[in-house]
Amino acid sequence: MGKKTKGGATPATTALTAAGTDFTEHPYEHDPRAESYGLEAAEVLGVEPARVFKTLLAQTDLPCDHGLVVGIVPVDHQLDLKALAAAVGAKKASMADPALAEKTTGYVVGGISPIGQKRSLATVLDDSALPHGTVFVSGGRRGLDLELAPGDLVDVTGAITAAIAKGS
Repeated sequence: MGKKTKGGATPATTALTAAGTDFTEHPYEHDPRAESYGLEAAEVLGVEPARVFKTLLAQTDLPCDHGLVVGIVPVDHQLDLKALAAAVGAKKASMADPALAEKTTGYVVGGISPIGQKRSLATVLDDSALPHGTVFVSGGRRGLDLELAPGDLVDVTGAITAAIAKGS
């Protein structure tokens, strides 16, 4: 893997480069009619969905940053809100309002990267990522995924890992 920047840097690619993290950009032509951004990326890039992760924001009863927490799960699974809440020590969690997610992260829905967000939020990566040599996450815009080692994703986001995904 190398650092490749095509089509302009995003906060995610800038953060990875600044951290000295190896990553590979995978741009693709996004279809605005796609029903699932993550599954679209897996299909277009020819990668098994278990290696492509989506970034979701949940609102919890934690006292900071509107209680927002980032959950990163495979695109062919759903976020288990109870498991996410338990992982961060919250009593409950619900999906965050998309407008709040966009304002807090600086990214648009469908292109929210777990890397380089405007605010550093508590982040949980589903532990199914760990056995893979590399995983794919949004690069900060629709039509751009970044490939990197799961350990590097944990390091650059300050994530913890836990079983937070439930079947599709």
